[in-house]
Amino acid sequence: MYLNKYNRTFKIAKFEFCSPNTYFNLTRNLKTLITGGMKIAVAHKDQAYRDLQRHLNRLPVGFPPSSSGADIRLLKHIFSPLQARIATTLTHEPEDLATLFLRAGHLVKSPGDLKTELTAMVKNGGLEIAKTKEGQTCWANAPLVVGMYELQLDRLTPEFIRDFKAYTSEKRFGISFLGTGLSQMRTIPIHKSLRPDLPLADVDRIEDLLDLASPPFVILPCICRRKKAMAGEPCRQTERTETCMAMGGIARTLMEMDIGRKIDREEALAIIRENQKEGLVLQPANTRHIEFLCSCCGCCCSMLSLQRDLPVPLDFWSANHRAELERDRCVGCGKCIKRCQAGALTLKELQGRMACIEVNPHRCIGCGHCVAVCPTKAMRLSPKPAPDRPPKNRADLNRIMLKERHSPLAPVKVIGKLARGIAVTRDIRLLKSPD
Repeated sequence: MYLNKYNRTFKIAKFEFCSPNTYFNLTRNLKTLITGGMKIAVAHKDQAYRDLQRHLNRLPVGFPPSSSGADIRLLKHIFSPLQARIATTLTHEPEDLATLFLRAGHLVKSPGDLKTELTAMVKNGGLEIAKTKEGQTCWANAPLVVGMYELQLDRLTPEFIRDFKAYTSEKRFGISFLGTGLSQMRTIPIHKSLRPDLPLADVDRIEDLLDLASPPFVILPCICRRKKAMAGEPCRQTERTETCMAMGGIARTLMEMDIGRKIDREEALAIIRENQKEGLVLQPANTRHIEFLCSCCGCCCSMLSLQRDLPVPLDFWSANHRAELERDRCVGCGKCIKRCQAGALTLKELQGRMACIEVNPHRCIGCGHCVAVCPTKAMRLSPKPAPDRPPKNRADLNRIMLKERHSPLAPVKVIGKLARGIAVTRDIRLLKSPD
């Protein structure tokens, strides 16, 4: 079967037709979804997954359709057909069993059966759980990132990694992911670089963020480093495996999945200190009450890789600081370049004097590692022109992202920022990335 759209022909199945009207008469076997000006045929047996994709795409962090089918393959890694249908009755806000049974009761025989399926979906990394003050369990949809992908830590397979890469490499996903207004994560400076007189230092100091975070605390291996190790590319920044952590609701989800191990605040701080010593970039949730903290490296981390591809990362990423150089103090030793994970520093030859470091303000994400290793204190952090106080919690962040992502102008804003960034920096790496 073929579909003709704007004089383009797309192969759909093993038979052919001439008139588009004929296609719509074949709904017993195929259903059609219109995405991106292109008709995508969906086999009837996959309809539960297509419905779930469309449902997840309405949440604060979208799940847009893929013309390659990678979106459906990803969902099949995580959900059974029944579980996919049940998942479409949930939302991004946690709800208890009785509430969910009102919407999903037609899919199962009893609340007990529904709880069994919900528990299995949590175990497979498809849902998150939360606890009320009374200790009642609630369930909610998880986004792909940060969410279902990270929850596949102990379920990674070459096939899942292949499909995840194919899906997240598509520009449709990228525009959706960047179109949330506020990023899910942000970069905070390491302790040694953060002066107390800097604006909003109280929301960027990791010790204060841990004080506000709700227990439990869970430490776990980094999924990005595990994925790279499976491909025969071990991390070049650290040999330790336990570097990332979760708190509150995400920590409870991990404990339900038997992922990671429970730690106290003191051990969490000790691990963070080691992460900072090894040059890992601190990237917590973009809230004041954080539920996760990633410690990222340039060789493995998917978020840092995305930031390096963007012409101006801070057009899409939250950070309150950037590095500045006192040129007269710089001796050109290059230690800061080795520490920079964002590619923001270069060594520039100056006529009549020794080489000097140059900071690219378009690429700096304000992690502070260059400040910490500078032997002459030539580097310092300065506030960006309009520092941002992050939302209080994930519910507030979700409301902001949901409103922005569903604005008709969201894709236009993303493309406009990218175009302006490319024009200013002449960095065209993003244009060379695969579709």
